[in-house]
Amino acid sequence: MKSKKKTLSDLGGIMYSTDPSFVYQEENDGSNHSIPKNQQDLRVTLDRKNRGGKAVTLVTGFRESDEELENLAKMLKTKCGVGGGAKDGEIIIQGDFRDKVLLLLQKEGYKVKKSGG
Repeated sequence: MKSKKKTLSDLGGIMYSTDPSFVYQEENDGSNHSIPKNQQDLRVTLDRKNRGGKAVTLVTGFRESDEELENLAKMLKTKCGVGGGAKDGEIIIQGDFRDKVLLLLQKEGYKVKKSGG
C-alpha cells in the first residue's frame, strides 16, 4: 500500500534549515504498539450516499495497522460472501450486512456498535 505523505505538521513545523550541522530527530509517538481489540470502538453503519443507490456496510473507527485492517476486511468479505475493500481506517462491505458484520466483529473480540438508522 502507499505510505501517507508527510505534511508540515508531521515534521513538527520544520521545513528547511541553513545550519549544516542540523539533524532532524523524529519523535516516536508510540504508534508501533497495537491497541487491544476490546478497546477499539468500531461503528457499523449502512451507507447509500454517492454509491449510485447501492447500499454498503461501512465499518469505521479501526485504529490498527493497514495490514491488520486488510486482514479483517478479507475475513469479513469471505464470511459474508461479497466484495468490498479497506482504506483510510474504514472497511466497506458490499450490501446490507450490518447484523452479520456486527456479530462477526463481536466474536473476534472487538467493541462494536450499530450506528445510524
